[in-house]
Amino acid sequence: MTEYLFIVGMSGAGRSSGAAALEDLGWFVIDNMPVSLISKVSELADRNSNAEKVVFVVGRYGYEAIDGVRAEIEHLRYLGANVRVLFLEATDEALITRFESTRRRHPLGDEGVAVSIDKERKLLMPLREIADIIVDTSSLNIHELRRRISELFSGAGESTALTITVVSFGFSYGTPRDVDLLFDCRFLPNPHWIPELRPHTGLEDPVKNYVMEQPDTIEFLEKLRSLFDFLLPAYEKEGKSYLTIAVGCTGGRHRSVVVANQLAQYFSDRSISPRVIHRDVDR
Repeated sequence: MTEYLFIVGMSGAGRSSGAAALEDLGWFVIDNMPVSLISKVSELADRNSNAEKVVFVVGRYGYEAIDGVRAEIEHLRYLGANVRVLFLEATDEALITRFESTRRRHPLGDEGVAVSIDKERKLLMPLREIADIIVDTSSLNIHELRRRISELFSGAGESTALTITVVSFGFSYGTPRDVDLLFDCRFLPNPHWIPELRPHTGLEDPVKNYVMEQPDTIEFLEKLRSLFDFLLPAYEKEGKSYLTIAVGCTGGRHRSVVVANQLAQYFSDRSISPRVIHRDVDR
């Protein structure tokens, strides 16, 4: 059965770059598909054994019929098709900077970039509401976005199991935007204040052993495991495909790295192979 992915989202948030990354992964990409042709193309794809993975990039043609795009997505799902929706967004500040640096005209008109961005954000809300995955690209360059897309979709369609990503980060550098659950472990003793541990990271035994020797770490992990013992079956029953979990500490080099790896091990012990990203470990 053909797998469909709709890429939607804000102009300037990286739809074209995301589509290019998926094309490199072997997906058949159709850019700016008019709404009226989506159903016809999907019928043809279902008859073509070579069209196993199809991407519809909804751009300017979709703005005139956002409700129509949503209806096509829901119709495909009603027919039992494997359909996912990827919504790319970014902050107003990031989008304004991108439009100013490229001197591109915003596709929604000449009222000024800020006004057009606000109008587009409201216009696209019905598609954001049904998105399976929301990725905020504000702090991502092209290469980082392509890597993120690869992490999410390189194995897409091979399994119906929940795909889990665990991210460690430092609050000093901002919280990740495209996460489902976020946990703060700054209450744990900070190895940064121990001179012999400061140069090391949570990937190394001295820091790992120190963090894992703390009673609060053990209790925190026990409570997280209990939480996910409850959540995972509920998410899978609901049909959730992707779950991104973020664990933060002050700098993202010590405590959050250790806790994130412990969570990843918990998932691995349950035959789930999580992706692990240590965003700030090298800062």
